[in-house]
Amino acid sequence: MSSKWSSLLGLANRARKIVSGEELVVKEVQKKQAKLVLLSKDASANTTKKITDKCSYYRVPLRFIEDRYTLGQAIGKDARVVIAITDDGFAKKLNELVEQ
Repeated sequence: MSSKWSSLLGLANRARKIVSGEELVVKEVQKKQAKLVLLSKDASANTTKKITDKCSYYRVPLRFIEDRYTLGQAIGKDARVVIAITDDGFAKKLNELVEQ
């Protein structure tokens, strides 16, 4: 995976434009504050279904990241399964970089 997206995600974290954790991400999606959701491919089946369903219902873009450790490392934490980006600019650029 590209290290550019992880650097940008770290910057978004320092700017306090992300939310991590399943319940917090679901709340942000429901409040229509989440602009992009990043979900690790090794998330449990229940978490994957819950996040996928919420994102499709509320029309929030969803991208998959290799594993929870890569996602957590990008924001300076141990392991994170799901992260929501709450800023339009960061979300747009991250969406482009993760697609590559």
